[in-house]
Amino acid sequence: SCNPIIYEGGIPVFIDSDPKSWNMSPKALRDAFEFYTEIGTVPKGVIVVNLYGQSADMDAIKEICDEYGADIIEDAAESLGATYKGKMSGTLGRFGIYSFNGNKIITTSGGGMLISNNKDDIKKARFWSTQSREDALYYQHKELGYNYRMSNLIAGVGRGQLKVLGKRIEKKRLIYKIYEEAFKDIEEIEMMPMCDYGKSNCWLTALTIKRGSKVKPVDILIEMGKNNIEARHVWKPMQLQPYFKKYRFFNHYEEGLSVSEDIFKRGICLASDTKMTVEDLDRVITVIRNMFK
Repeated sequence: SCNPIIYEGGIPVFIDSDPKSWNMSPKALRDAFEFYTEIGTVPKGVIVVNLYGQSADMDAIKEICDEYGADIIEDAAESLGATYKGKMSGTLGRFGIYSFNGNKIITTSGGGMLISNNKDDIKKARFWSTQSREDALYYQHKELGYNYRMSNLIAGVGRGQLKVLGKRIEKKRLIYKIYEEAFKDIEEIEMMPMCDYGKSNCWLTALTIKRGSKVKPVDILIEMGKNNIEARHVWKPMQLQPYFKKYRFFNHYEEGLSVSEDIFKRGICLASDTKMTVEDLDRVITVIRNMFK
């Protein structure tokens, strides 16, 4: 989500997470707008990334963006099928974007989709994506274009996968519930919070280990590896990536560790594939429970 800003000559500004949702913090977003308004450079757009299948608090974010005249691009790559106050994730900004990478809830092996309620915007994007070819009897190009088309073959795969989206979301949510139930008596484990303003698709089940626990996230990752089970850290915050360190970051809190950095240091993503059996889930649960005995 960050790289296209650089491609287009823009300057990215990074916003901390909200502890209630792990997604964009409206408080930090407002701080950013106030800062840039003071120096006379109002941000033009906000890319809201919905992590692990849950929507950000879009009403609070939209209120700020409307106030400052900024467009919202909703990155729903991980939240296809999730809802926010009854509306589908990805439909709440000027644009919505989805990913059909191999690890997503449905896949075409790669590529993605752009949506918008503005037909002219979509027409222009489609024009650019097909090398800006003019409607002429010969190849003619009046402006710069891109070869960003999804082929009809993989689009067909995607349309077929849409038929099983509902079942996959049900399975993802069941996996989250099974893990939640299995760890509810382990005081050091906190599941990723689920906000009551919508329904997550639970694309990945994520949790954090409480500060002070003798068991650290890296210990769990190592033990999982010994048992041939994959687990990962939660996503490393973009402001901590070496390439992006030079860009400004706005913290949720006035001082101290950022929310996103804290989640990164204490967080783990568990195996959450829809093909997992009860036996597969039991293996993961047993390894983790044994570590906290």
